[in-house]
Amino acid sequence: MVLASATGALVLAAAMTAIAFGDPRKVQVDVVGFGSAADGFGGTGFFWGGGDGQNGDYGLGGGVEIGGGNGGDQNGDIGNQRVTGPVDDDFARIELAPPVENDPQARRSGSTGTFVSDCGTNGNRLFNSENVIVAPGVENGAQHTHDYVGNQNIQNYTEDVDTNNVLLAQGQTSCEDKRDQSTYYWPVLRDINGVDFDANAPGGGADGNVGRILQPKRAVLEFRGNPQSEVQPMAPFLQIITGNARAFTTDGENANAQWTCTGFEGQAFSDKYPLCPEGSDVVRIADFPSCWDGENIESEDNRSHIVFPERDGECPRGTVAVPQLRQTLVYDVPPGTSFAVDGFPEERRNPITDHSDFINVMSPDLMREVVDCINDGRDCRTGQDR
Repeated sequence: MVLASATGALVLAAAMTAIAFGDPRKVQVDVVGFGSAADGFGGTGFFWGGGDGQNGDYGLGGGVEIGGGNGGDQNGDIGNQRVTGPVDDDFARIELAPPVENDPQARRSGSTGTFVSDCGTNGNRLFNSENVIVAPGVENGAQHTHDYVGNQNIQNYTEDVDTNNVLLAQGQTSCEDKRDQSTYYWPVLRDINGVDFDANAPGGGADGNVGRILQPKRAVLEFRGNPQSEVQPMAPFLQIITGNARAFTTDGENANAQWTCTGFEGQAFSDKYPLCPEGSDVVRIADFPSCWDGENIESEDNRSHIVFPERDGECPRGTVAVPQLRQTLVYDVPPGTSFAVDGFPEERRNPITDHSDFINVMSPDLMREVVDCINDGRDCRTGQDR
């Protein structure tokens, strides 16, 4: 532990050591913010720079710049902060990614259509660090910041699922078709050499998720069919998650991350951030489970009520096929190893932890349009043929 003392000497010495002997992102430093405005030492700020320490001076209001801002005051309120990732080994050139497994071939009995709901890219910057599915009613239950599109009523969740569903039904929506009040959310991607509104906040810098939030260039929310059968309507308020925010510390359990680049969609990493060539953008793909037990909209483990199909696309016995959500996010990222997804502090912002969440709040008539479009083999967008 390093104390930001009146002189700041210990902080500065530790910072210089980190810079001299390696990437400061690889150095875990606990800082108790005892600095003062007169000292102008921003505690952890120095350690948040990229490979060359270029961001040290923002430091939550001053960083290690002597006399810079009121970093000492601000960090004194926050206390222990950690930054432990990503590391260089979390990145690899997309050309080295393994090939993507092909989808199962559809039978004549299958459903081959698609339906895209256009809900924007969170241009209105709707964020929080909660998770209404996994930790309902828990303040900062995610310990990382989520992007939200679709339903806009995200700030007043409770521990009661029925109450939350009422709130969702009352919410406005960013979707082009206002009958889609579903909530779609995922952890933000950041330029780790920048700064954003939550630099001092839980879910953001206070939980090690530093950097400027990157808005996706595109967010495609595509509902797909099943290669073996027709799909049935989703139940209202059906909760679905994919991936595992704790996959790094659980040896990849339930991991489902897909990282690729535009122009390289036939290759993808599950545990590496892709380094894309010039002119190519980073892509995150999330495929959701789509075999529903036909009864429950949630389960204690948040997974057993809706599972993935078998390798041939068949749904397991006792489940029915519903439209499968595929979420594709495209980003213009800064060059090099300077971007990362938000996560729990102990997960080190490892790419394998990427995950996404969805609650169906489509009106019954819109859900019927989605199902009919998919089962008829048509490609539709917000209720109209593409």
